[in-house]
Amino acid sequence: MTTKHKHYYVPAQSAWPIIGAVGLFLIAFGAGNYVQQLKSDGGSGGIILLTGIGVIIFMLFGWFRTVIAESMSGLYSKQMDRSFRQGMSWFIFSEVMFFGAFFGALLYARMIAVPWLGGDSNNAMTNEVLWPGFEAVWPLLTTPDGTKTEAMPWTGLPLYNTIILLTSSVTLHMAHVSLEQGKRSAITVWLGITILLGMSFLTLQVEEYIHAYQEMGLTLSSGVYGNTFFLLTGFHGMHVTLGTIFLIVLFLRVLKGHFTPDKHFAFQAGSWYWHFVDVVWLCLFIFVYVL
Repeated sequence: MTTKHKHYYVPAQSAWPIIGAVGLFLIAFGAGNYVQQLKSDGGSGGIILLTGIGVIIFMLFGWFRTVIAESMSGLYSKQMDRSFRQGMSWFIFSEVMFFGAFFGALLYARMIAVPWLGGDSNNAMTNEVLWPGFEAVWPLLTTPDGTKTEAMPWTGLPLYNTIILLTSSVTLHMAHVSLEQGKRSAITVWLGITILLGMSFLTLQVEEYIHAYQEMGLTLSSGVYGNTFFLLTGFHGMHVTLGTIFLIVLFLRVLKGHFTPDKHFAFQAGSWYWHFVDVVWLCLFIFVYVL
């Protein structure tokens, strides 16, 4: 008696992972140098950072193209589909841990470090020794060297962006429902609106950063408040950018008729990621802007 085994496609060696690693290295190296050079007149940090971003975008579209070609060629089995689902689930879990670390740092600074510097518990002498005249309030609008800044209010651009992202989750859900019902025209409309909302969010975030730097004195050098503000909102903005690229690829695939009501995990994966990004922003809006 012979045992039948299901086909499981094993892709050939690919250069895309190493290209992605190079792009991430350039982003990390360029961003670090750019921050160090903010107060100087020159430097190549910004150029290296933009080069890294360009490499990552090139890698994403190239790798997507390879996977799409393999999928449309019928190389993937149901077991491969389960592998993709598990991989996407673990990826989103890793992203939860990533943002959890930054939110943990924010809560530690607010709930432990700041009260400790203010002489809380048995640290009565800390206030006079480490930081004379320190007031244990959040956000910290004055650094130890006397640099002053302003807190970013939750009204205005942050509130608009919250409404935009929450709306984008609804429009993406409508696109997903339309796909399951086989309504091609509705998919393109709802997905197109979602992409425009994502781009609108990024545009308003750039405007918010310009306002923070030029008019509020809120920069990466503005102590722990400026650090946590830009790290959390900046990394989230990067995820929105990646999510928007993902949605654009899905939009192009919809136009080519790649998805069916029964087979569309790539669309579902993009939906998972976008909803995750929206939930992170909602937490960020509450803990960074409102509280």
